[in-house]
Amino acid sequence: MSQVLDTPPPTATESAETPAQLAARYGLSVSGARPSLPEYVRQLWARRHFISAFATAKLTSQYAQAKLGQVWQVMTPLLNAAVYYFIFGVLLHTKKGVPDYIPFLVTGVFIWTFTSSSILTGTRAISGNLGLVRALHFPRAALPISFCLQQLQQLLFSMAALLVILLFFGVPVAASWLLAIPALILQFTFNAGVSMIMARLGAKTPDIAQLMPFVLRTWMYISGVMWSIDKLTDQQSGLPSWVAPVLKANPAAVYIDLMRFALIDSFHASQLPPHVWVVATGWALLAGVGGFIYFWKAEETYGRG
Repeated sequence: MSQVLDTPPPTATESAETPAQLAARYGLSVSGARPSLPEYVRQLWARRHFISAFATAKLTSQYAQAKLGQVWQVMTPLLNAAVYYFIFGVLLHTKKGVPDYIPFLVTGVFIWTFTSSSILTGTRAISGNLGLVRALHFPRAALPISFCLQQLQQLLFSMAALLVILLFFGVPVAASWLLAIPALILQFTFNAGVSMIMARLGAKTPDIAQLMPFVLRTWMYISGVMWSIDKLTDQQSGLPSWVAPVLKANPAAVYIDLMRFALIDSFHASQLPPHVWVVATGWALLAGVGGFIYFWKAEETYGRG
């Protein structure tokens, strides 16, 4: 015998309601619907341990197959710096007139690598993890943020080698080194914001990931990684007067300048213009807040199609 469920018939009011109104009456919601922005932030904060563990696991597995293992976390940016020193410092003489050129160059390479790697991995954060996105329900912003955190951890390993280089070339330990902490916080906020923008674009158009290395390489060349923007844009360079302020306002150049001042330039008693901190904070807020909202608005679309 079949069992008949004793379900009360719908009232006249319920029969006249639309499905959406009925769902609202009984507290039902659309599966995968985008939460409000405050709720999204709360969900993301609740998963902060997952973000940290995911970033650490990615960093550990990155060089798991290499014989030198985690040594490559330091060796890769150092080898890049050595190549740039030979090409730009020796062959093109960009080191002329730049005191402590090797610490100057290595600092620029490490800080630039933090930004470029964060953006590049962020571009593939959704499109490269579709299995995870489709299988589990969590705020998708956790992925680009965790990739940025992974690159920050990578940078902190590299900073140990950078400090050794600074001491080897006669740059003494100074209180200004503490300025590296707020500089890295601002840069991380900027990187995370841009990564979330690129993650949304990359989720919709995966081919962007193939274009990004060329964009980032061009960005690197105009950011003063291997040469001094001040030396290039002096009065004898013949460049238009507007070029110098545009290059100096470039966010990558701003964060590189902050770190160089904290670690190197303060030793030479040079003064960092106070507006640089204002510009760095402005870029961090613009990219961080704007990128987060831009990513959140497409939360329902990730993993579909």
